Amino acid sequence: MPSSHRSSVRARRRRAAQAKRRPPSFAARRLVLGVVLSAAFVSVLGSAFYRQVLETEFLRSEGEKRFLRTREIPARRGMVTDRNGVPLAISTAVTTIWADPRQLVDRDDALTDLATALEMPLAELRERLATATARRRHFMYLRRRVEPQIARAVEGVIDAHRLAGVGMDTEYRRYYPGGEMLGHVIGYTNIDDEGQEGIELAYESVLAARPGARRVVQDGRGRVVAEIEQLRAPEHGQDLALSIDRRLQFLMYRELMRAVKEHRAASGSAVLIDIQTGEVLALVNQPAYNPNTPRSEPADQRRNRALTDVFEPGSTVKPFVVAAGLEAGIITPRTSIHTSPGVYQVGNNRVRDIRNLGTLDVTAVITRSSNIGVVKIAQQMDRASLWRVYNELGFGQPTAVAFPGERTGRLPHFQRWSSFEHATLAFGYGLNVTTLQLAQAYAVLAADGVRRPLTLFRRDSIPPGERVFSEDTARKVRLMMETVVATDRGTARRAAVPGYRVGGKTGTAKKATARGYVAGKYQSVFAGMAPIPQPRFVMVVMIDEPGGQHFYGGIVAAPTFATVMQAALRLYNVPPDDPQASLLLAANRRQP
Repeated sequence: MPSSHRSSVRARRRRAAQAKRRPPSFAARRLVLGVVLSAAFVSVLGSAFYRQVLETEFLRSEGEKRFLRTREIPARRGMVTDRNGVPLAISTAVTTIWADPRQLVDRDDALTDLATALEMPLAELRERLATATARRRHFMYLRRRVEPQIARAVEGVIDAHRLAGVGMDTEYRRYYPGGEMLGHVIGYTNIDDEGQEGIELAYESVLAARPGARRVVQDGRGRVVAEIEQLRAPEHGQDLALSIDRRLQFLMYRELMRAVKEHRAASGSAVLIDIQTGEVLALVNQPAYNPNTPRSEPADQRRNRALTDVFEPGSTVKPFVVAAGLEAGIITPRTSIHTSPGVYQVGNNRVRDIRNLGTLDVTAVITRSSNIGVVKIAQQMDRASLWRVYNELGFGQPTAVAFPGERTGRLPHFQRWSSFEHATLAFGYGLNVTTLQLAQAYAVLAADGVRRPLTLFRRDSIPPGERVFSEDTARKVRLMMETVVATDRGTARRAAVPGYRVGGKTGTAKKATARGYVAGKYQSVFAGMAPIPQPRFVMVVMIDEPGGQHFYGGIVAAPTFATVMQAALRLYNVPPDDPQASLLLAANRRQP
């Protein structure tokens, strides 16, 4: 080994031996440890700064997503009352049960009890949960608007199984105390409390409520732990007061149902109007439906037939033809009209009376309901004059009640009339009206010739009207119509009300369809008013397709008028105006 190499090895050994004898350097270690700890502190401080200052909103929102929720504050739909404040449609608080299907789909231990509490088949509950989970839904209704006992049973299941993902909210359920007798007027709401028919639909924007919103803290089982703040106040719907008198509505409903059943009719409708204000006090139809029950009846059973079904009014329009003739000065109540031999030729067609009535004065034309007599009156007027009267009475146009589905009826323009149509329109064929339109027209005669807008809402003042006939003409025609009820030869003796002077007119028209008149099918009508000197009420009763032995309006429809009118006069304290005639009128009413 060369000497130089040996020297180098010895030198390295000496340095190693010296290094072993040198003390360790703690300063370097402290420096390294300090650097490491400082770096860790800076890292923690930076992380805290980032989360507490820069990422605050994000972390807060993430926390709120887990515990903070926005809940709805239920609002009450507006109440509907009758004219006296009696509730006709009210909203009551009920419980709605909802769930997060993701948290329930695997809880086999609780589903059986939950299905039992919900009064739902277990298979149906499983299927609904599985479907909602497959669609990645986070919310579903289990049952809405349940009875209190169901809500209590579900609460028991939640507590017993510590069940997360099931919650309850308060909603409102619509209830109709009047049931069937007011179904066609009030209508009903759907499961979301939205109006579907009647007043509920027509005034949805007025009755509808706007739910509020609140922020709450809830636990993992969906229960509210604390309320944080109200985000939006609930807005309750406005209440509505109808013109309907519930007492008269009930009585009219009962009597119309009796008449329809007694005469085995297809349907019926009736309307009662307060002459002073134009308020509709009662409006009923048969068949009826109950708005409180789930919808299972045929759709046509929900029609408000008094406003949606049209019919040819028949002889009930004869008083208006006579009024037009009186206004034109071409007749007086005592003007003689020759109707023999009971058949009258008009062009290529014939007009017939029920029998040869001989020579009649104008009053007797109304009393005996002569088609020939009224045709001869109409022929003395030009077509435009007769059309103008019908138009001013409201035929062929909607009334002012603004009800969903209301029909305008049909009034053909006079320029299209043939000579025979001119004749048939005088006794109620060739045009069609609704029950409410006919009641509106009779209200003109009862109100001394003034037409006032009808309403389904309570009025506290008399609205302005439009004059159709002079006061003198209206009074003369009312006296003629009194003979229809109060005399032996009248066609509506069964409409008499003891102690009151009553007037009106019967109508028995063949039923028309798109294919013409149907043999053996009629529509029986009575329209009347009381008391005659100063009428307070007008009422129209229409019975569709009576199938019994009788089909004349004076037999089928008039008794319903008499019963309801008598009650209305007494309820509204209208004093008797003919007490001496009460026994005679009662006797007439009992006769066929």
